[in-house]
Amino acid sequence: MKLYIKNMVCARCTIVVRSELEKLGLNYITMKTGEVEVQDDIPEEKQLQVRLAMNQLGLELIDDHDSIIIERIKTTIIHLISEEEEQLRTKISDYVSSKLGYSYHYLSSLFSAIHGSSIERYYITHKIERVKEMLIHERLSFSEIAFRMRYSSVAHLSGQFKKETGLTLTQFRQLGHMEILKPPDG
Repeated sequence: MKLYIKNMVCARCTIVVRSELEKLGLNYITMKTGEVEVQDDIPEEKQLQVRLAMNQLGLELIDDHDSIIIERIKTTIIHLISEEEEQLRTKISDYVSSKLGYSYHYLSSLFSAIHGSSIERYYITHKIERVKEMLIHERLSFSEIAFRMRYSSVAHLSGQFKKETGLTLTQFRQLGHMEILKPPDG
């Protein structure tokens, strides 16, 4: 039986979910971002316990087909962005379609109808969020960030970053360091 979990998008989430399943006495076969395969069918009472445990963690057990597909699209994109070694050699549409096994037209229509924006917009937004993290927490040059995030040039990265945030890369980096250096309240 497969369980699909909304907002399970990082390694830390996987560790926490693993721990909760063990507490509930559930054995899993495989676990990956957003998805857990357990050995046997789970009785309704135990499913309710899993649902409550996930909710307490800020996660959500999902079981309707469309929501599962939307969550799989999101986790596919987040995984792509976070795995810098996994170079995207095709268009995002081909990549997502091949990973999920559905036509991109179907995925795109479903995502837009439910999420309210396009898959491409979601991809760009999360890419820029990763760039922000790199600007604040990693000592990389703009060229290194552009290369790691698969931008064709620093100019392309800079233009998209400015369009999304209203700030230049330099301005954002300076603001980010000021926030880090700001003494805590109290």
